[in-house]
Amino acid sequence: MTRIFLTHNRAALRHYYGDRAFQLLTALGDVRFHDSDAETTRDDVIRQARDCDILVSFRVPAIDAELMQALPNLAAVCRVAVDIRNIDLECANRLGILVTRATPGFGPSVAEWIIGVMISMARHIDAASAAYRAGREPVPLMGRELRGATLGIIGYGTIGQYLANLASGFGMNVLVNDPYAVVEPDSDVQPRSLEDLLAQSDFVACLAPATAETANLINLSRFQQMQRSAYFINASRAELVNEQDLLQALDEGLIAGCALDVGSSKDQMPPLRLASHPRVLATPHVGGLTPEASEHQAMDSVRQVQALILGQLPEPSINAAHASRARDRFGLVLPQT
Repeated sequence: MTRIFLTHNRAALRHYYGDRAFQLLTALGDVRFHDSDAETTRDDVIRQARDCDILVSFRVPAIDAELMQALPNLAAVCRVAVDIRNIDLECANRLGILVTRATPGFGPSVAEWIIGVMISMARHIDAASAAYRAGREPVPLMGRELRGATLGIIGYGTIGQYLANLASGFGMNVLVNDPYAVVEPDSDVQPRSLEDLLAQSDFVACLAPATAETANLINLSRFQQMQRSAYFINASRAELVNEQDLLQALDEGLIAGCALDVGSSKDQMPPLRLASHPRVLATPHVGGLTPEASEHQAMDSVRQVQALILGQLPEPSINAAHASRARDRFGLVLPQT
């Protein structure tokens, strides 16, 4: 029987995997998980998954060289997300371990979160609600409609495209910046340089992937290019934004405010020094935390495990040409290098 270990702890399994996917996975083999409220560590995985064939990987812990080298039977790592930066791919290649990722299933969830924070910031909903909860009488402030406002989207991928459709439905003007995306000529979306997008937008949503090319993409000079009445939103990754520069931009009033669902704190959450700022609306990395989004990616891992057991190469596989251990364990036919 195939031995499968989920690196999720109890909370992660409940929120990011779900009962349906877990039950289907248990029908495929001997399934275990980190049955604890504590965050899973490398040592936990090494101790509990030593004889396992497949890891189904949450974002923590990192699937690094030390971990993989300590699991002699490990043939595949199925990441329950698109982002595989927590996996040492070079080591996986060297050991012949197959790495797979999930397909994007969180586009609607994150895009709706962005619409929600735009409305909250534009109408001062969060600030007024916080004042009432604290027992203070809030000062009524003039808001603005999304209708007629300009949204700039940095990164026109799954989330960006879904967001553009939602924003258009609200009557917004939509600008996008993405050197790798093709915008159809008859689309309502207008491609712009990053400089023009920042200068023209009332709201700027950062949705580009975290790569070496996009590291520190948004810094003080970029905030200086924005309108002082504009709002910045980061729903991608902390690495794209210089957080100290963002703090300075907020303190100096270079932008009206920002919304953050990601940051450099634990588990990709916004750090308290930013989240507690009066011009910030922050949430603890929950943009994609909906049953629909979580189940989509969990079910991808179920399908990938099932394919492996049937001797089929699952999609999307990242390093199939190097997966010699997976080939030997499951009888896969691998592409030629």
